[in-house]
Amino acid sequence: MFGVIAAPLLLAGTGQVAAERLYICSGYGCIYKKSMVISPAAKRQLARIMARGKTSAASERLAVGKAVSYYESLATRAIGVRDGAISSAGGARVYGQMDCIDESRNTRSLLLYLERSGMLRHHKVGRNSSRGFFVDVRYPHATAVLRSSDDGERWAVDSWFEPAGGEPDIMKLSEWKMRGVRGER
Repeated sequence: MFGVIAAPLLLAGTGQVAAERLYICSGYGCIYKKSMVISPAAKRQLARIMARGKTSAASERLAVGKAVSYYESLATRAIGVRDGAISSAGGARVYGQMDCIDESRNTRSLLLYLERSGMLRHHKVGRNSSRGFFVDVRYPHATAVLRSSDDGERWAVDSWFEPAGGEPDIMKLSEWKMRGVRGER
């Protein structure tokens, strides 16, 4: 359900990867997909951002927040629409507007890219997770997940509450799962 689409772009005849193409979801529930190339310059910038997190799992999570923010800025330029904070009912099927499904898929795409590129040292990318189902007074909500390589702790990486380019909430998944009552962050 939370698949990621990515494809390396090969330099003709060399077998070397020049860049990688990621797909950005929007329209609520990933109705629209737009491709975006992670250029060599963007990869270098992501590597610089992630290098700040090499000393510990905690510092890596801080770097991931900066990387998600940078990636969302690139993604909104690629799709030509700046998504606002928290989706509204009127954004369904509107190109460029993102609900938590779109946001969690896009964040997971970036996290998997960072993992494949060797930029995650202290975490592995987990499956996206969700919380809430109305009867518990919580609107259904989804997030991307990181798992600490040291202790297996799972961390929510939730970019939905901020406008595109804002830093995501990063917290223990167990804490994230307890939130969301009556729209609480």
